[in-house]
Amino acid sequence: MAVDTDRLNAFLGRFVGDLGGTVAAGGVVVGHRLGLYRALADGPATPDELAARTGTHARYVAEWLRGQAAGGYVEYDAATGAFSLTEEQAFALTDPEGPLYVPGAFVLALGALRAESQITDAFRTGAGMGWHEQHDDVPVGCEMFFRPGYLANLVPSWIPALDGVAAKLNTGAAVASPGSVGPRKRRSTSCSRAFPDTIRACVTDPAGCRAWRCRARHPARPSTPSRWSRSTSCT
Repeated sequence: MAVDTDRLNAFLGRFVGDLGGTVAAGGVVVGHRLGLYRALADGPATPDELAARTGTHARYVAEWLRGQAAGGYVEYDAATGAFSLTEEQAFALTDPEGPLYVPGAFVLALGALRAESQITDAFRTGAGMGWHEQHDDVPVGCEMFFRPGYLANLVPSWIPALDGVAAKLNTGAAVASPGSVGPRKRRSTSCSRAFPDTIRACVTDPAGCRAWRCRARHPARPSTPSRWSRSTSCT
C-alpha cells in the first residue's frame, strides 16, 4: 500500500478536529445544565469560587474549567488562578434567550448521538426511525439553537418576501402550523405577536410535546396569548 504522507496528515488533522469537537460537546452541555457559564459571566472566579456560586463540587469544576480554557471557551489568568469569559464568549454561551446560544447546538448533537444504536439497526432492517423516537434533547436543542434565527428573520424578512402573505395575515387568515413546538412553536409565537388576528390550527408531534414540557420546566419569556386549536394534545 502506497500512502501519501501529506494526504494522510491532512486526513488526521480533520480527524483530530472532529474528535476534539465530539469530546468538547459534553463539557459545553455540562456548563449549560449547571449554569457554569452564566455564573462565570458574573466575574472572574477560581474553581472554588465558581463552585460556590453554582452549588457544585470544586474538584469537578476545576477540571471543567481547565478543559474549557484549553478549548478556548473560557480564559485563564495564571497570575491570579482565576478563570473568566470574554464579552464574546459570554455573548455566545450564557443567554438562552439572546440572539445566539451556542450550547443549544451541542445539546442537539449529543441528543442525536443517543440514537446511534437505533440508527445502526435501521441500516440493517430499513425500518427507519421517526422524529418522535429521538431523545428529548434533540427537539430541545433544536429550539435553543435555531430560535434566534426564526425570531430575527421570520416576521421582518421571510414573510414580507412572500407575495401577499403579510397582507392576508394582517386581515385574519387561517393557517396550519404543523408541529408547532420547539423552534416551530417559537416561530408561531412570533407570528402571534405580529399578526394577532390570525387563527392557527396546530399539529403537534410526540417528540415536540415532550420537548415543550421539558422547556416549560425552565420557562423563558412568556408567550403572547393567541387563538389556537390543537389537533393533538400533549400528555
